[in-house]
Amino acid sequence: MSAQQSQGAALRLAALLFGAGTMHFVRPKPFDSIVPDFLPGDARMYTYASGVAELSVAGALVVPRTRRLGAAAAAVLFVAVFPANVQMAVSWLRSSKLSPAAKAVALARLPLQIPLVTEALKARRNAPVRTVA
Repeated sequence: MSAQQSQGAALRLAALLFGAGTMHFVRPKPFDSIVPDFLPGDARMYTYASGVAELSVAGALVVPRTRRLGAAAAAVLFVAVFPANVQMAVSWLRSSKLSPAAKAVALARLPLQIPLVTEALKARRNAPVRTVA
């Protein structure tokens, strides 16, 4: 992957994270509902914290100087939010109000974390290395 492809990957991930992070504040309720039950405290706190994390990582991915760190943080973040995706799939599968198509979407989202993590790792691997002068 060239530096230009790495930049493209980083910017695509940044756009995704910026959009998702923004939605955590604009419409927090859906995110509250997928916070795993085993986490202590208020779901809204986790919704806002993950929104801040997503926005911060997006910012780090956009800036060439912090892109390497941002890409590593993105990979960690995609792994960290996976339990919420599992919680969403379980909740949606148990719901009698959702269509089979909606339930299929919830399940289909789970393996999508894999290409997100691998894309973040590629962006990290191909980001410019900052040298100390």
